[in-house]
Formats: sequence, C-alpha cells, structure tokens
Amino acid sequence: MRACRSIPIVICALTLVSAVPRAQQPGVPAPAAPAEQSKAEQPRDPLGRDTPRETVLRFLAASRRDAGDIARQYLNTSLSDADAAVLSHQLFVVLDARLPPRLMKISNAPSGSQADPSKPNLELVGTIESATGDVDVILERVTRPDGAPIWLFSEATLESVPALYGEVTLGFGEGDVPRFLTRTRVLGIRVFEWIAVLLGLPLIYLLTMLLNKVLRPVIRVLWRRVAPQSDLFARDVLPGPVRLLILVVAIRWLLSSLPLPLVVRQFWSNLATVLTVVGVVWLLYFLSAETERFVRRRFPRANTAAAATLLRMLRRLADLLVIFSGVLVLLRHYGIDPTPALAGLGVGGIAIALAAQKTLENVIAGASLIFDQAVRVGDFLKMGDVQGTVDHVGLRSTRIRTLDRTIVSVPNSQIANVSLETFSERDKFWFHPVVGLRYETTTPQLRAVVDGIRRLLDEHPSVEHESVRVRFLRLGAFSLDVDVFAYVIARDWTHFLEIQEQLLFAVTGIVEKAGTEIAFPSQTMYVTNTGGALTPPQPSAR
Repeated sequence: MRACRSIPIVICALTLVSAVPRAQQPGVPAPAAPAEQSKAEQPRDPLGRDTPRETVLRFLAASRRDAGDIARQYLNTSLSDADAAVLSHQLFVVLDARLPPRLMKISNAPSGSQADPSKPNLELVGTIESATGDVDVILERVTRPDGAPIWLFSEATLESVPALYGEVTLGFGEGDVPRFLTRTRVLGIRVFEWIAVLLGLPLIYLLTMLLNKVLRPVIRVLWRRVAPQSDLFARDVLPGPVRLLILVVAIRWLLSSLPLPLVVRQFWSNLATVLTVVGVVWLLYFLSAETERFVRRRFPRANTAAAATLLRMLRRLADLLVIFSGVLVLLRHYGIDPTPALAGLGVGGIAIALAAQKTLENVIAGASLIFDQAVRVGDFLKMGDVQGTVDHVGLRSTRIRTLDRTIVSVPNSQIANVSLETFSERDKFWFHPVVGLRYETTTPQLRAVVDGIRRLLDEHPSVEHESVRVRFLRLGAFSLDVDVFAYVIARDWTHFLEIQEQLLFAVTGIVEKAGTEIAFPSQTMYVTNTGGALTPPQPSAR
C-alpha cells in the first residue's frame, strides 16, 4: 500500500507541471528552437510562428489577453486590420470551445509533421464537429517577405469560422444558475465550470466507493463458490485502480458534455491521461501481487523459501517493467522522445549482463531447479563425490549437508550440468543380498534354504510379492551362491534398514535350521609324504 499512498503525489506533480502549455501563459518566454534548426538558417520569427505548435499556442495566448492586433497576424487573410481582428476573435472562440485538447500532439518541427507528403506545406491541427459536418483546422506554411517560412491559419479554415462561430454557445449554465457563477472568472475560467468539475469528480469517486461497499457482500459470496481459497475480493470488489479508471471515464464524459474552455479541457485531458496511465500501472501492480500469492499457494512446501524468493524477484522485475512502460507512455504523450535514453539503457544493460554473466547463469539455473523441482530441501542425494541432504536451495547456490555434518555450497549452474542421484525419491527399496553357503552343503539343505527364504519374503507384509525372486545362482569360488531379489516398501531409508535387518536375521536362522552354514573364503590343501602316499585333505582358512 505504500505505492498507493504515493500515487496522488505523482499525479499532482505530472499534471501541474505539464498540463497547461507554457505558450498559453502570459509572460512566459518562447521555447528554444528545435535541435534540427541550426543558427545558420533564417532568424526566428518574433511572433513564434516558426512551428505549427508555436503558432497555435501563441495565437491562443494573444487572443486570451485580448491582443487582437497581434492575434490577427496569425491568420493568412487579405482582410483589413479591423475585419481580421474580428475574424481572429471568432477563430479564438471556436477553437476555445470546440478544438480537441491535443495541443501537445501538434508538430513542433519547423517543417511540420509531413503526415501527407503530397501537401508538405499543410498541417492538420484538429477536426471540429459542426452541424454541417466536420471541419479541419489547417495551418499552411507561407514565406515572409524576408524569405523566412512561417505557419498561419489557412484561408480554407478561416472561411468556415463565421459559421462555426454562430453555432458556439458560451452561455451554458445561465438559466437557473446565479449570474455571478457564470460571469465571474478565476484564471480565465468561469466559477460555474470550476464548481462543476471540482465537485463533480470527487462526487463520482465517492459514488464508486459506495458502489464498492454495496457490491462487496454479493461478489464475496459468489467468489467463494468459484475460488474458495482465494481472498481476491476479501476487502474490495472495486479496487483502487478500478475506481481510478472509472474516474477517468467520468472525466472524459464531462469533457464531451460541458462547453469548457480549451485551457480547461487541455488540463483535464492531460489529467485524464496521467490518471489512465497511473490506473493501468496500479492495476497491473495489483494483479502481479495477486498472481504471486496464487502461485505461492500452489507451490510445493519443500522449496517454499526458494520459490518465494524467486517469485518476489520476478514480481519486482515485472513491476519495474510496468512502471518503466508507464513512464515511456507519459513521455510520448508530452512529446518527449525516449529513444536516446532507451539506447543508452540498452548498452548499459549489455555491459551489466556481460559483467554478471556467471551470476546470471547461476540465477537462471536456480530458477530452473526450483520450477522443475529437480532438487528440493530435505532430499538426500549424491552428486559426484558429494553425498548428503539438501539444506537450502537459493538463487545462486545450493547448500548440501554431508554425512560428516559439513555444509557444501554448490553453484546452481554446476548442479544443472551434472547427474544427480536422489535417494529420497525412491518409491521402494531394493533388498538384494547374495547368500553364500559352504560347499559341504547338501542338495536337500540347499533346497531347504532356497524355499525357506522364498517363503519368508512371500509372507512378510513389507515386501512387494510380485518382485520376489530367490534362485540358486552359481557355483562360486568359495561358496554356493543363492541370489535373493525383492523390493521392500518403506517410509524412508531408516525404515528400510530396520526391515532389512529383520529379514537378514530371518535368513540366518533359515540357514542354521537347514543344518548348513554361511560360507567364508576357504581353500582345500592336499599334502603328500616322501613315500608318495596321499594324506587326507585338510581345509585351511585364508
């Protein structure tokens, strides 16, 4: 919620700084010439008619302070000074009431936007709706007597101004509204318009909060049936970003409904743009947090700490990307080209990636281990010469506690490139002793041992009966070998050792009961005397 508290500050800073164009404010000096215009070219026009945007802004500023003798010089007309002054006033009234608030999108290049290559000397400022059809407000580039090109309102546009002026009604709200509200102006804006906007928008926002409280019980019951474990609508049915976007819709509706002056519409249009970007960024921030909680609830508990760290890092990267995209959109809206900055960031990113190559390799390998669940906390595994229990799985390395109770930290990139033998993943354990009997064992004794071991395994509850195999395997160098093969169902390695001990004791008892013994390495020696007679063989241990 800390990000939520800082949102009003960001909104105010952006709207107050850049909502009203500087050229509309009296006494503000003209902006510097574009970079593409060198000092070696023609000198700047003292009235600021070098670019389409400056022409429109300077005309509006001059008309707003009733400087008719200056405003008429922005018209491309052959009328007399008095008639041109009247026409410039009419044009100002029409533009102030009907021109779309997109002043920052007008080209600020001396050559114009060149949107139509076939008409390089014409620039479309905007389109005004009228009863007889849409009227394009066009500037045309003409050449002054000294040879310098300037931008003026075209003759075709000026011909449509008287008819448009007759349609514009500036008396909105003068019926039952007190006269001082419609006649009194503050900063060039009528008091009635200030009240309509400044009170209407907070009222709409309060209505969204009221709607949130009304819908909360109903949506909460329905959502519990769809997703019982989710707390998405536990607090708000209409989260803050959704209410903010509803407020943007209300601003757009008021701008289309109220005949507000252009400076007011420009301010609220910029504010609506800023609120839209902030609302979308805030909404994506909110959804990323919900996505993180959703994934964490469904992640195995074995790697909860590592997964939480990775998810938090991915979420922060996504949040930074969303915020960075929002900043780029705002820069584009206010006519600032972020391409050079992006190029610099790209070069810096490549340098950082090369410098942190090993770290990034380990982080990516760690992410792969976490999501593939190749290594989990608590697994007993063998990796090369290292054998032990996984103590921690991090983004850069994995810690393994060996049987000597030491900690071995292995970089994740190495783990991703070696073969792992995970003992704790066994679903059953292999019981595979080879029972060696003495060569003095008779055939009936050997059969008794084989049948007794087979019966033992078949009757034991922890042995998988389908896997039991007991066979007289071979005549060994020192013993008669009986191969015992079976799988034991056990909880873990310790439990298996306990069962294996019971089975081995039972096998020893079967051998003793059959009247034979477990063999040990031995050999038979034949000794002869000098007379050549053989003595009985004497077994000897080796």
